[in-house]
Amino acid sequence: MAAYGDRKRNGFKEDKIFTWENRGDSPVALMDFVASMRPDNKKGDIKKWMKYGHLKVNGNIAKGFDTPVEPGALVEFNSTRPFPVFRHPRIEIVYEDDDVIVINKGYGLLSVSTLSHKKEDNAYEILRNYVKMVNPRNKLFIVHRLDRDTSGLMMFAKSEEAQNVLRHNWNNMILERLYVAVLEGYLEQDKGYVKSRLAENSQFVVYATDNPDEGRVAVTHYEVVGRGNGYTLAQFSLDTGRKNQIRVHAKELGHPIAGDRKYGATKSPLHRLALHARTLRFAHPITRRDMNFETPIPPKFAAAIRKQMK
Repeated sequence: MAAYGDRKRNGFKEDKIFTWENRGDSPVALMDFVASMRPDNKKGDIKKWMKYGHLKVNGNIAKGFDTPVEPGALVEFNSTRPFPVFRHPRIEIVYEDDDVIVINKGYGLLSVSTLSHKKEDNAYEILRNYVKMVNPRNKLFIVHRLDRDTSGLMMFAKSEEAQNVLRHNWNNMILERLYVAVLEGYLEQDKGYVKSRLAENSQFVVYATDNPDEGRVAVTHYEVVGRGNGYTLAQFSLDTGRKNQIRVHAKELGHPIAGDRKYGATKSPLHRLALHARTLRFAHPITRRDMNFETPIPPKFAAAIRKQMK
């Protein structure tokens, strides 16, 4: 076990944050781990820190005495005040540190504002207000987006250095992005891929084309998770990250995503676009640690095929 040292956040109320890593070979209970890092403090002090939210494990506030600190896990201790708690009905913060913030975005929420929806709530503005509340000098940077009606994992940068690293090395830094979707009809093959050039017309509709002078090449891999009730539950991974890529390629397969009338769907059993960003794995832009986040398949997605899982 070793301490990274303490870091200060500039602002109206200076925080003193200590960060430690479990460099041992086995998990340690949070109470015991903090006690070993702060031998001069009483256990009563540590209990108060836990109760009021002064401790984080891997970016998440932890209050349980026996919360496991796994090998390689980072523990943060704010000796100045409790860590601010973020609450929003359509956004869950999955992970946060000084450089990145990973969220689980609800469907129907824009990632960022658009020319036609400048005043509408969006994930960027909501999170920007949150980081500014923590410290008025804090900033937030866009590194990628999800469609408004796509739910799931996405990431923002909290430092210019992190943004620049991600922007210039995106394909190398992003190790895995998996999506799950409910498709109309039954996919014939259990797995395969689609490769085509994608272009966008004046109505902002993306389409596939064989014209080598149009669009950019996009590659989407798919694998069937289950079939039933006239629908296919499929998982998608991307070699490229083009706008509406999965939606267009699902249409090209002849099985549009349920609820996606823009790209040919005729049914909407979930009353939403049935597309969810399930997995996000990346190399941390500053520490280069392997960061792997996964959400479960939305229960309504499984229910759409009557849970006839492969």
